[in-house]
Amino acid sequence: MINVAILGYGTVGSGVFKIINENNSHISRRAGDDVKVKYVLDLRDFPGDPVEDILVHDVDIIMNDETVDVVVEVMGGVEPAYTFVKRALEAGKSACTSNKELVAKHGVELLQIARDNNVNFFFEASVGGGIPIIRPLIECLTVDHIEEIQGIMNGTTNYILTKMEDEGADFDTVLKDAQDKGYAERNPEADIEGYDACRKIAILTSLAYEKQVDFEDIYTEGITKITTADFDYMKKIGASIKLLGMARKDDGVTYSMVAPFVVYNDNPLYNVKDVFNAILVKGDMLGEVMFYGKGAGSLPTASAVVSDVVDAVKRQGYTEKIFWNDTKRILGTVDAFTTPYFVRVGLGGEDAASVKAAVESHFGEVEYIDGVKSDEVAFITKDMSGSEYDKAAEGLNVVSRIRVSK
Repeated sequence: MINVAILGYGTVGSGVFKIINENNSHISRRAGDDVKVKYVLDLRDFPGDPVEDILVHDVDIIMNDETVDVVVEVMGGVEPAYTFVKRALEAGKSACTSNKELVAKHGVELLQIARDNNVNFFFEASVGGGIPIIRPLIECLTVDHIEEIQGIMNGTTNYILTKMEDEGADFDTVLKDAQDKGYAERNPEADIEGYDACRKIAILTSLAYEKQVDFEDIYTEGITKITTADFDYMKKIGASIKLLGMARKDDGVTYSMVAPFVVYNDNPLYNVKDVFNAILVKGDMLGEVMFYGKGAGSLPTASAVVSDVVDAVKRQGYTEKIFWNDTKRILGTVDAFTTPYFVRVGLGGEDAASVKAAVESHFGEVEYIDGVKSDEVAFITKDMSGSEYDKAAEGLNVVSRIRVSK
């Protein structure tokens, strides 16, 4: 018998409880042992809920019970999640989590504690919810050098951008709609400013390139400056705008960032809409492979967590090797990151021909996008670094600029 304790009975925790109970025979067969939820920890009471019989309010009951084999942490936030997971691992219990903040901040440390105690720390659901991406990176793509990762990693921002594109609604209107439907929090800052995606790409960059990447070092830009006019230009060139988490290795330099990008219709991420997420991985041998699905929600995320529970049961007695060490990886600066740019320049009382002449004197040859707004000039630049762009843009009345995915 394998006893599981769930820390937190919110959206994901209740999903984990439901899946283990309702699919118990299937899960136990795959795990090779009977799997049972022995405890659920939460500060609240749930009268009439099936969890009531196993609900506890004191974490010590779980930590001191030697029959608990796996602890599932789905509380969110760094504390007390970090303290609880650390205690579980030190007590010889494997731990599984969906907590991106915890993994981004303490993942490498918790992996080492797991190794020291001959148990496992798994975190598939911390990136992409129900989309399998962590395990493919550490198990299935081991022969490839990862050249680049591009991902739509936040369903809220993807929903907002999709509605702006398809319905022509402005940002504030769509944000309110997303909040009304429960896709966005009352305080949506973590989503719309890119912080949620930043923690996820920090985890993937650390795993892909095997050294610690601190999310505080990742350049992060949200979607609050994107307008419906930007999408009008996109329709002219067969493109869209997506908030991407990106990791790339160029000439031995590792870059990691979160920002809006122009994505053309030949990129598989172009067709990812609404609350769906997708992560595109480019390997030097495999080429491109994409992982797509629901990036959040009770059952999709809980499904990934329970898969980790099954893996932890199957790996009792030894720790899976995950290549992520605590040596800090120094990232290349955003000034050195090269990409084309989509730029809109206001006429400012001048005629379009004069402004185009100024654009070409600053940027050289560009690809113009005409026929959208009469009071500005829009164009796509050549591939250039961030510092080259900043220098070229000096003196021009730049209305908007968005990087272009290559």
